[in-house]
Amino acid sequence: MTQGQDNTREVLEHLESLHPAPAATATPREVVLVTGISGSGKSVALHALEDAGFFCVDNLPPELLREFIRLEHERFTHRVAVAVDVRSARSLPQIVPLIVALRGEGMTVRTLFLDASNDALLRRFSETRRPHPLGAVHAGSDATRALVEAIELERRLMADLREVSTVIDTSELRPALLRNWVRQLVGARESALTLVFESFAYKQGVPLDADYVFDMRALPNPHYVRELRPLTGRDAPVAAFLEQQPEVVEMLAQIHDFLARWLAAFEEGHRSYLTVALGCTGGQHRSVYAVESLARRFEGQRATLVRHRELDARE
Repeated sequence: MTQGQDNTREVLEHLESLHPAPAATATPREVVLVTGISGSGKSVALHALEDAGFFCVDNLPPELLREFIRLEHERFTHRVAVAVDVRSARSLPQIVPLIVALRGEGMTVRTLFLDASNDALLRRFSETRRPHPLGAVHAGSDATRALVEAIELERRLMADLREVSTVIDTSELRPALLRNWVRQLVGARESALTLVFESFAYKQGVPLDADYVFDMRALPNPHYVRELRPLTGRDAPVAAFLEQQPEVVEMLAQIHDFLARWLAAFEEGHRSYLTVALGCTGGQHRSVYAVESLARRFEGQRATLVRHRELDARE
């Protein structure tokens, strides 16, 4: 055991001696596990959860996670958020089985995985001049190659955890927008699959967090109608224009039917969120309208969240 783990265990034991265990409570227990690629914004997400009322801890060794959750739930709070990353590389294989075990005990466990493109990560490491946890420093061409190799190694090490998590692509997100998205995710109704509909611009790249991607670029484009060009897919004139196009009606009906057919299978796989990304050229008209339309169709049947990557970034 490392010196850091020894110190953490001493703190836990000290807390236990100060606070005798109270009687059992029926209050639901909730844990949010924040993880992801270094430089993707985990600290921002953790601060958002802290503002939302979670007791937050960064970089707790996975070996101590169960004991920490037990102490905090019994003595202080029933909403705990813990950040775990590649700094605990040797212990990462323990996390997925632990998540399964905790859920089997009736605990609500949400896992958020923050990711970003290599270009975005390289830019952030360059701006902060901080070394990568796996040892690479961004300075010069050779070091840049070493940093890319470190990021790719980190992706491989974190792959299993990413597979069971809700992924947030932070490549183009400002910190304020990331905080908002995190609060939305943890505030969504639990016990049912939450549908996340996200619009995006293809010219800015496909979101890394998408489970399904649908291309709206084959549909008539309001951009070429002078009166509609400055508007967005949330505006009534744009919606009226698109609703008059048979191709739009048909495509959205097919996407709705496809999702409705397979949602039960995702729920059986214990998925908490399903992110459906819809893209067009600029992320302003067609994809925005499609997201709003599909979200309305599923409201009342499923918990839904709406994101507009390009539009939200402007606000």
